[in-house]
Amino acid sequence: MAAPVQILVHPVWLRATHWINAVAIFVMVTSGWQIYNASPLFAFRFPGAITLGGWLAGGLLWHFAAMWVVVANGLVYLACNLLGGRISSQFLPVSLRKARLELAAALRLKLGHQDLRVYNALQRLAYLFVWFDVALLVVSGLVLWKSVQFSTLRVLLGGYEGARLVHFGAMTALVGFTLVHLVMVAVVPRSLWIMVRGLKVAS
Repeated sequence: MAAPVQILVHPVWLRATHWINAVAIFVMVTSGWQIYNASPLFAFRFPGAITLGGWLAGGLLWHFAAMWVVVANGLVYLACNLLGGRISSQFLPVSLRKARLELAAALRLKLGHQDLRVYNALQRLAYLFVWFDVALLVVSGLVLWKSVQFSTLRVLLGGYEGARLVHFGAMTALVGFTLVHLVMVAVVPRSLWIMVRGLKVAS
């Protein structure tokens, strides 16, 4: 009896950058909450149990360490996508109508997504959004890190406090994307295992 045929869905570089990014973003968000708690923008603080760093300086150390990982990993991810032609084949074009239909199907827990090698319209829209969101996090983060050196960006973002608001909003959007992403994995659970192994058995 012939062995089942396995199809490569996600190459090694894609899986590696995905999981590295997942860990780095987790560190950045939880350490960012610790930094936020030192000078809250709003009338609430994040519970200490879900923050990283213990205090302001500890949060900053974790945040900056993860920042370099996110930037380096993002550049590798972008370069591999560009060199492999995946930008045009996987992420474009985007159909808002199809994305709405697929979102409705996902909310009914009926999103099939049979071919995991091809991103559906909802995924394309979500990934393009998160690229923009991460870029906004980086730009606003530069202002918060080196406000004097990036004075032009500071002005464009409405000053230092404006950059804080943009950074917080972009972080909140990223957390929201992550939660939606986890829901999508729950709707199509085989996608998680394929992101680990990279292979699927041909039907």
